[in-house]
Amino acid sequence: MNAYAPILVLGALGAGFAIFSVFMASIVGPKRYNRAKLEAYECGIEPTPQPAGGGRFPIKYYLTAMLFIVFDIEIVFLYPWAVTFDALGLFGLVEMLLFVLTVFVAYAYVWRRGGLEWD
Repeated sequence: MNAYAPILVLGALGAGFAIFSVFMASIVGPKRYNRAKLEAYECGIEPTPQPAGGGRFPIKYYLTAMLFIVFDIEIVFLYPWAVTFDALGLFGLVEMLLFVLTVFVAYAYVWRRGGLEWD
């Protein structure tokens, strides 16, 4: 338990600071509300009304999410591989080349479907 004590203390300090900051901002901060501040904000464009049951999302939303997941997973696996590169030898190099090739297939799919075009 002694090994985890500094981690728990740091987590408690971080959570305490976050809670304190939010609480103090609500007490000390200005309270000038108007209609523009209470409306939804969508990247500087007028919000589009949605049907009551929700609306259909365009395919670009899913392609962007898939692209994020592909590259997020790639980084999660590339970092430990880079740290232990010398210890893995040729086997590690071949395995990582196969992994990068698999990631490239997903990247090519997203590129072909227009996921990288921001029109």
